[in-house]
Amino acid sequence: MVSMMEGEKRKQRQHQQDKPYRGIRMRKWGKWVAEIREPNKRSRIWLGSYSSPVAAARAYDTAVFYLRGPTARLNFPECIVNDDRELHDLSAASIRKKATEVGARVDALQTAALHNNSSAGSTESNSNSNINPRRVTIKPDLNEYPSPESCEEDN
Repeated sequence: MVSMMEGEKRKQRQHQQDKPYRGIRMRKWGKWVAEIREPNKRSRIWLGSYSSPVAAARAYDTAVFYLRGPTARLNFPECIVNDDRELHDLSAASIRKKATEVGARVDALQTAALHNNSSAGSTESNSNSNINPRRVTIKPDLNEYPSPESCEEDN
């Protein structure tokens, strides 16, 4: 009985690694894909192929939100934006279009962030050998508006 419980736990752990989010799966070659079954039909809506599981899960969340409304079980409930310009055409094509837009945007942002982090790490390691102790560069926070004092300092 104990070995059966251990096997179930192992299988559950492996399943969580294979499918970290609802509505997605990983292809043999490493791409993540998302699809969803249409309500009351046997057909599925293809939501795209993505390089990250988060992008595929966000595409799935968009589609399931439009199909099932605010009561849908989402992977990232905090990320759904309830637009005033809601999708009025609930056809498979319009849901696919909206979901692939969201998934592609998330995929691009994650790819850019990953690329920036890897290139920043390589430039930091290269620049550490040529450190000038008198010159310190301060990276500005690009999310903040500049204050009038900082604008005067730049001139």
